[in-house]
Amino acid sequence: MKKLIAYTGIIIALLLFTGNFAQAQHKKISSQGQGAIIGGAGGAVVGGLVGHGVGGALIGGAIGAGGGYIIGNEHRKHAEKQRRIAYREAYYRKHHHYPNAYVYKRK
Repeated sequence: MKKLIAYTGIIIALLLFTGNFAQAQHKKISSQGQGAIIGGAGGAVVGGLVGHGVGGALIGGAIGAGGGYIIGNEHRKHAEKQRRIAYREAYYRKHHHYPNAYVYKRK
């Protein structure tokens, strides 16, 4: 059973790896999607080894995919926050005030 899980994981990895080269144009997978894929694959392998069979692999894959999605979502939020901070800093350096700030000139 361990060999079946290992071979299945290798085949899925090869399909995902070669799928990028087969498409002329493809959309980038979001952080949530990447986290879910990686977490699901890792959870399935660990669940199959620890949980003694396909049932353990399914449960581990589901839990891993959910956890990976949550981690990917947090990564996306952090990256977006850093992008906004960098934009505000660059805007301030150029205009000497933050965007959407009320700037009053003294008369």
